[in-house]
Amino acid sequence: MRIALGIEYGGGAFRGWQSQAGGGTVQDALEVALAAIAGQRVGALCAGRTDAGVHATQQVVHFDAPVERPLSAWVRGVNAHLPEGVAVRWAQPVDSAFHARFSAHARRYRYLLLNRQQRPGLWQGRVGWFHLPLDLAAMQAACAALPGEHDFSAFRAAGCQAKSPVKRMRHAAVRQCGALFVFDFEASAFLHHMVRNLVGTLVYIGKGARPPTWIGELLQMQDRRLAAPTFSPAGLYFRGPVYEPQWGLPEPADDVFDGLL
Repeated sequence: MRIALGIEYGGGAFRGWQSQAGGGTVQDALEVALAAIAGQRVGALCAGRTDAGVHATQQVVHFDAPVERPLSAWVRGVNAHLPEGVAVRWAQPVDSAFHARFSAHARRYRYLLLNRQQRPGLWQGRVGWFHLPLDLAAMQAACAALPGEHDFSAFRAAGCQAKSPVKRMRHAAVRQCGALFVFDFEASAFLHHMVRNLVGTLVYIGKGARPPTWIGELLQMQDRRLAAPTFSPAGLYFRGPVYEPQWGLPEPADDVFDGLL
């Protein structure tokens, strides 16, 4: 039976999602916990790999259960074997044709940026930080250039392994909640470091170093060397993939932001 899981985690405690030699990743921790319930090795595939320090409010994974267990075992049982900082939110049987990555037609990310003179204390590791005042209207004007299909080479990490830099941005927006700036992006897929590079560029615009039209110029020039530096992973949250209703999976959960935004 194929099972889908919804998982949340704080990226600061892990070396990213993808399994690595020496362990320390979310995938390593999850597969150990799944094996404890299944009594044998279980491989899990995710909707979108995240880097070290990046968080997830709803990472979706799937695995083929080698034994029959109640769904509660794949939630409470697995959670009993997971380290602090990662937890299964839900488990659901899915058709064998479902694939956590390839069945998704879009993905959502959110970046939280603390904008004040003092560095974060309580929210250290959970938000990005910039100390100079930012112009919300300028950043919002810049975001307007992002929706649509573009070559995002200017916002692509040098080591990105994606076959094509062309992606369709479905939504790009920024809003302010007190001292927090909230950046939201939804696209067909994202390149390596793409969101963090977009946020870095928007911050340059927000601080007045560049005009809002700069982001459109960067899209046209397709040269990563001309854009702003990559921003910190601390404020980046993978909000989950978007699937067709036919799969019957829960919508991405934003309750972790309740009381904050």
